[in-house]
Amino acid sequence: MPISSEVNLAEVFFNEEDLPYEEEILRNAYSVKHWMRYVEHKRNAPRFVINTVFERALKELPGSYKLWYNYLKTLRKQVKGKCITDGEYEEVNNAFERALVFMHKMPRIWMDYCAFMTAQCKITRTRQVFDRALRALPITQHHRIWPLYLDFLKRFDIPETAVRVWRRYLKLCPEDAEEYVEFLQSIGHLDEAAQQLASIVDNEHFVSKHGKSNHQLWNELCELISKNPDKVHSLNVDGIIRGGLRRYTDQLGHLWNSLAGYYVRSGLFDRARDIYEEAIQTVTTVRDFSQVFDAYAQFEELSLSKVMELLERNPNPTEDQEIDVELRMARFEYLMERRLLLLNSVLLRQNPHNVAEWHKRVELYEGKPHEIINTYTEAVHTVQPKLAVGKLYTLWVAFAKFYETNKQLADARVVFEKAVQVDYLKVDELASVWCEWAEMEIRQEQYEEALRIMQRATAMPKRKVAYHDDTETVQMRVYKSLKLWSMYADLEESFGTFKTCKQVYDRIIDLKICTPQIIINYGLFLEEHNYFEEAFKAFEKGIALFKWPNVYDIWNTYLTKFLSRYGGQKLERSRDLFEQCLDGCPPELAKNLYLLYAKLEEQHGLARHAMAVYERATTAVKEEEMYAMFNLYIKKAADIYGIPRTRQIYEKAIEVLPEADSRKMCVLFAEMETKLGEIDRARAIYAHCSQMCDPRVTADFWQTWKEFEIRHGNEDTMREMLRIKRSIQATYNTQINMMSAALINAAVTTGEPPKDAMRALEVKAAETTARAIAAVGATGGNIMFVRGETQGGAAKEDRVVNPDEIDIGDDEEEEEDDDEDEAAGDENGEDIAKKIPIERQSIPAKVFGSLRREVEEKEENDMAE
Repeated sequence: MPISSEVNLAEVFFNEEDLPYEEEILRNAYSVKHWMRYVEHKRNAPRFVINTVFERALKELPGSYKLWYNYLKTLRKQVKGKCITDGEYEEVNNAFERALVFMHKMPRIWMDYCAFMTAQCKITRTRQVFDRALRALPITQHHRIWPLYLDFLKRFDIPETAVRVWRRYLKLCPEDAEEYVEFLQSIGHLDEAAQQLASIVDNEHFVSKHGKSNHQLWNELCELISKNPDKVHSLNVDGIIRGGLRRYTDQLGHLWNSLAGYYVRSGLFDRARDIYEEAIQTVTTVRDFSQVFDAYAQFEELSLSKVMELLERNPNPTEDQEIDVELRMARFEYLMERRLLLLNSVLLRQNPHNVAEWHKRVELYEGKPHEIINTYTEAVHTVQPKLAVGKLYTLWVAFAKFYETNKQLADARVVFEKAVQVDYLKVDELASVWCEWAEMEIRQEQYEEALRIMQRATAMPKRKVAYHDDTETVQMRVYKSLKLWSMYADLEESFGTFKTCKQVYDRIIDLKICTPQIIINYGLFLEEHNYFEEAFKAFEKGIALFKWPNVYDIWNTYLTKFLSRYGGQKLERSRDLFEQCLDGCPPELAKNLYLLYAKLEEQHGLARHAMAVYERATTAVKEEEMYAMFNLYIKKAADIYGIPRTRQIYEKAIEVLPEADSRKMCVLFAEMETKLGEIDRARAIYAHCSQMCDPRVTADFWQTWKEFEIRHGNEDTMREMLRIKRSIQATYNTQINMMSAALINAAVTTGEPPKDAMRALEVKAAETTARAIAAVGATGGNIMFVRGETQGGAAKEDRVVNPDEIDIGDDEEEEEDDDEDEAAGDENGEDIAKKIPIERQSIPAKVFGSLRREVEEKEENDMAE
């Protein structure tokens, strides 16, 4: 509190503790440090005492910022918590004013003063203080005042003042325009907010503090102006949104709905309807169309429901009201009916060269011939051949067929005439148009006209061009179209003469565009007209044109027809044809040809020639068919030469065939020998086959051999079979152990534990094998066999008897045993012959084959003579 000069110093209470401070001040009256010490000493003194000290100090040092700042801070603490209408607040305000006389360049003093005035809710004075602060401080320090100023504006409802102040602030900080827009929206000044948003969107250099893109700001503007048409007057809403339509093509549906919604909220319903119609006629994506159409349908439905509600409330509606309801209902139904057509229009705007969509559009106009004709006309003029998606010629053909179904053949022919002049991308499309034209004439029974059209289509151009030369037009290259010539040949066969049809086929062959089927058709056509040699020449021309495997069908047909025509009359020629055919024939196609060749030799040639053909066939066919071919060869050989002759074939088959088929052949061979009573031969075959039969895999074979031994063998042969089985199994086990040892060696040497139980067993087996080998080495390297008998009775009793043990002696002992066995066998044989009667059987006639029949015929002739 200020103290006047009349104040009596005696009235101010000073105690003895203040004397040192007073003395220092007397000595150093202009020292801020001593005054601040005195103030610190008096901080707990009454209010007027400490204020007196500050006033005395400021009287001596009026330009001290430190003194003024602490004095004002002390004054604000003294009035804190008191009512803002208290007189002490005004005393503090006066102290701030006095301070600003000297401290008007100090922003902290201004900030404290502004904050203190804002708390007093004195709006005008506060605004004036803020303005004085901005004028007094340099512009580099305004950023410290403006946040307080803006908070002051948001705190009180002073919209006009706030708008003016914000405008001033944006001149200094235009990047805060978004906050200004939010503030304007909060106070309801939407027109000003829309203007600010528009200026932000137009400013290419504006960077949002909230991270919003220009597109997001644009959407906010559209939403603001479209939803508040009654409050936004200063902007051209239609122009702004249409500008956005040109600028943001990925948001067309949303922007069109915003524009239509603006007119709906403005009450201009007809204008909104026009906007919706314009939108669905211009959008190019299905998503945008769906958005606009749904909004349009909702608008029509809502308007119809509102009118019907009004009609229901009015018991006596007028005629105009009823007509209005019917009109709105008809408009809504028409909109829903057009949905598919409008959607098709959208897809065609996406790609006007989409042929399939044009066809769908025609289907949508079913029952409306004028619209169909207009659609076809628009389609064929719009779709460009090089850009077409789909087959362009189908539009022309469908257009012509439409006229044909309506009995307007002249118009259909005009359409086809224009269609064949279009520069299609591929020759096949033009050929299809010519074929469709000819088929239309056939349906109308104009056969001569159809032939004339095909003749015109296949006419040679003035100069020769290559079929695949894309630089030439399709009209110049269509004469080499196989599709065109094939239909031409079919028409000539059906409606032309023999001469003209033959010329067409010859022309196809000369152009080298024929296929094997064309050659076959040509040959069959000539055969039907009894030109057999001409047909064979046609086949030979085709054979000269094609290579394997494409020529297979021609050869097959040629040989079949030739044999059916001549049979055995031209045997040498037939053989030459077969030899020519089989020369270079791939194995996968050779089987049928060899069978045909062998059949020829069987029926009209020699048996040995047929056997030679079968023998060649067994090696010429592919591996999967060799087993079947050998079986056929064996059957034919048995029929012609007898069963014994088949032994050589069986042996060759076992040698040539793969292992699986060879096993089957061995079994068949053994069964054949068994039937002939050659038991030893059969046993030898089983023993040979056993070398490729792992007992663990081919159990069926070993079971077959076992049954054979049970029926035809004895104890010795059964033991021999079991010995061979063990030997073979040991061989396969050795091979498997060698492979597994190589794989497990790393685990054994490194000492790493196996990862699973199977691996553990394999490791254990490898260790056992290693110990066995070491034991063999300890015995001197000789393999120790187990004998079938033991010497000495004591040892015999102690040793475990093994029924499968094999007794292997020295060579001399074997020879002696063999001699003894033979002598014993002879004696036993004689004894058995005496005791048991031996039944005799006749030898089957199949053993001798056709030779037996010849002998019997000769004997009958001798007896007759």
